[in-house]
This record gives sequence, structure tokens and C-alpha cells, in this order.
Amino acid sequence: MAASKKSTAKKRKYTDILYEVKDQVAWVTINRPRVLNCFREQSLDEMIDALKSTREDPSIVCAVITGAGNQSFSAGGDFYAMKRLNFQNGYMWNDRMLGLAMTIRGLPIPVIAMINGWCMGGGHELALWCDLAIASENAVLGQTGAKVGACPTVGATQYIPRIIGERLAREMIFCARRFPAKEAAEVGLINKCVPQKDLLKETLKWCETMKGHSALTIRMTKKSLNFESDNLYSSWQQGMELLAHVWGSEEAAEGMNAFLQKRPPNFQKFRLRDKKMLADYLDGNARDLNAPPSMRRKK
Repeated sequence: MAASKKSTAKKRKYTDILYEVKDQVAWVTINRPRVLNCFREQSLDEMIDALKSTREDPSIVCAVITGAGNQSFSAGGDFYAMKRLNFQNGYMWNDRMLGLAMTIRGLPIPVIAMINGWCMGGGHELALWCDLAIASENAVLGQTGAKVGACPTVGATQYIPRIIGERLAREMIFCARRFPAKEAAEVGLINKCVPQKDLLKETLKWCETMKGHSALTIRMTKKSLNFESDNLYSSWQQGMELLAHVWGSEEAAEGMNAFLQKRPPNFQKFRLRDKKMLADYLDGNARDLNAPPSMRRKK
């Protein structure tokens, strides 16, 4: 048995994450602290692989997803990865995001997001996919898509209204409102906020509690809890189609470049350009340019 476990571990060599099973808990740690644990394609593939591997060991009670270091759980997608996306290849990224979400939802064990520091954009969507979320007092949760030209449609638009209500969800998404951990706990965005020094200890308490509970019951009740929100799957699919139109757009490029260059984005130029294009279109209608030349009014 020990040899079998050893060989399984050897097969899984990761570059972007750390993975270990300790005391019947599977730990998945995004290990890219230099970029605030932003994830790229390889990171998403590795998280999917690591989490799916828990199915091979029925003694695993739960999984914990976290980020390396104390600064960030995950600041979302790596802009150097997302800047390469466009309508032709964007589905490769979108499918990975949906694949990780469905892996977390489909696991027969609870998945806990242990949040330290920044939990933004796609990183916050990752936390939303988890069954439980606990955060340290230094954590900040938010959706930054409107500021950087990316649609949070792979979880945020589906789950946030259900968790904190429509009005607050729209404010969070449209205004890119951030929630410090204490406020996030008050509105129900996370389960619990604890001092940073207690984050690991409190997470382990949850794991220990579940160790004493029926594995079969947890498996069945997770399926039951997922039932109603499983009906949101069509919204996820539509969300990915919408997101595909954003990847590679001029506005997405402006938002991400501005963030990397540490300057305010200039989205206003796109509004003014679109206003001019629409004015030209309406003027053409008024001048009969929407009719065959032989049928146009004579000046």
C-alpha cells in the first residue's frame, strides 16, 4: 500500500501548485507568490488534476485550497496569460475555468477556501466555487473585471447574487466594490473571518469536525445541496460565450495594459468612438443610405 501511494505521488509533478495529503486532508496551494498567486493555464490544469486525484483515496475527508505566502489567496488570472487570449483561442481558458469549477462541485468531499490577503477577480470566483470559505482579517475580496476589461461570468454573476443579494452583487461587480474580510463575513460572502495567526488553526478545526461525520452522508448531502444551483449550468455556458467576445478586444487590452503599467485605464475613448460610429449609422438611415441607390431620395 505504501509503495502504491509513493508511486502515485511521483506521477504528479507540478510547477504552479503544491499538493499534499496530510492527516486525511488534501492541500492544494497555488504557488506563485511573486505574482500574488495569479493563475495561468498550467495552474488551472494542475489544480484540476490534483483535486481529481482525491477520488483515488476514499479516506480523504476534505480538500483545502489556499495561496502561498501571506499576501494573497489569488489575485485572479495572470494578465500575461489573459492578454494572449482572443475569440479564436479564448475557449481554451474558459473551458479550464469551467473545468476547475465543475471539478470542485463534483468532488464527493467538501472543498474549503482558506483565504489570506487578496482574493480578487478570478481568484474570488475560485473561492465562490468552494463549499466553505474562511478568511484572515487581512483578506480583501472583490471583482475587478469592470476595471480591467474582463467579464466575471464564470461563477461571479451566478453565485454572488444568490449569496449576498442582487443589489449588493451588482454594486460589487459594476462598481468593483471590495469587501474586507470582516464585512465579507457580515454579508455572507464568506463563512468566517479570523485573526491571521489563527487562520490555519480554525481551518483545521473544520477539517477535524468533518472527520467525525459520516462520509456517505456528506457525499449525498453535497449532491443535494448542489441540485438547485446545478440548474445554473446554462448560465455558465452563456457566460463563457460572452467572455469569449471580451478576450482580445481593445477594451480588454487597454484595461490589462493599464493595470500592468500602473496607470488609470482610458475606457472613455471607446465610448466616444462608439458614439461617433452610431451617429454615422443614424445619419446614414436619415439620408436613405440603407436603401438600394436607385431607391434613395433625391437631394
